[in-house]
Amino acid sequence: MSYWDKHVAFETLKGQVITKITQTDDTISIETSDGSSYLMYHSQDCCENVYVESIVGDLDDLLDSEILLAEEVSGENPEGWTEDKYAESYTWTFYKLATRKGYVDIRWLGESNGYYSESVDFAKIK
Repeated sequence: MSYWDKHVAFETLKGQVITKITQTDDTISIETSDGSSYLMYHSQDCCENVYVESIVGDLDDLLDSEILLAEEVSGENPEGWTEDKYAESYTWTFYKLATRKGYVDIRWLGESNGYYSESVDFAKIK
């Protein structure tokens, strides 16, 4: 029996009302007014690192107001990116959320030697 129920599309949050959001370097947990809980995370493996690189906007602007935008956008190996000279592959994933109160952009960065996943998982928690 797993901790999460199933992986769902990030867009599932559109139309929902977030009542609580908690962030660490490698997870973001979200609770909604209908009693649902979600987790953004990455199961780390050898030779990779996936983490929340930055958050632009105020997470409090997402609370207690309908989510009008919930979008995931990603891209790989930006030209000129040389942060870690040992990593051969990079994936940026942006999670965009907006309410009438404000807009938040959560940026995850995945780095690896090219043989491991750099993606972020979004799951509904049991």
